[in-house]
Amino acid sequence: MTKYGLIAAVVMSVLLSACSQTPVKEYPPGQSPAEINVELGLKYMNEGMKNVALEKFQKALEQNPDLPVAHNAIAVLYESLDEKDLAEKHFRRALAIDSKQSQTHNNYGGFLCRNDRWKEAEQHFVKAANDPLYEQPYVAYTNAGTCAFGAGEAAKAEEYWRKALQLNPKFAPALLYMARLSVQQEEFLSARAYIQRLHEAARPTPESLWLGIQTERVLGDKNAESSYSLLLRNTYPDSPQAKQLKGK
Repeated sequence: MTKYGLIAAVVMSVLLSACSQTPVKEYPPGQSPAEINVELGLKYMNEGMKNVALEKFQKALEQNPDLPVAHNAIAVLYESLDEKDLAEKHFRRALAIDSKQSQTHNNYGGFLCRNDRWKEAEQHFVKAANDPLYEQPYVAYTNAGTCAFGAGEAAKAEEYWRKALQLNPKFAPALLYMARLSVQQEEFLSARAYIQRLHEAARPTPESLWLGIQTERVLGDKNAESSYSLLLRNTYPDSPQAKQLKGK
């Protein structure tokens, strides 16, 4: 995963989650044709059918050129197609129409971060997180932390990840990042606590198990180290971490 990989994953999952569980033919009463096309486009994008998704988003914008969610959606798609200029154009247009679109601020922040524009990205993440109507401010704070860390600002990254966990103590990405940071800073008691919380909130990953092994090896808990090692070998035998454990 690249240094901004989590941002990409989080941004896409948040944007697409609304449509991923909604059958194609079921629409809320009073929904406009443009909004229906956006939902269809999101579904197709989630399924990897980018050409069809693009057609739906373009149709939505023909039907309503001032629909912020359509500009936001097509911007995300254009970025995935490496059309950066078009992506930024539509992110900016969405926010020009409605500057309070928190999801757009979060997505645009991710775009800016992936293009090494940290200071600009931070502003948009913070705007999203500070919106009292935004349902997932912890996502924006986590993204801000990830971006700050990639920009070499570890202290600020920690500050944002802590804010994310204050809002959602079980948010797995923020817990993973704090565990990783704690290991890097050789704060192994803190790392142990974050790893335990992470494994209570989400399924262990090769990385989280490897962090656990490193942590318990330093702290001297052989039983915990063995448990993590066994789980890593049995659950993810082909992972780089399992191969590293075997000395390959």
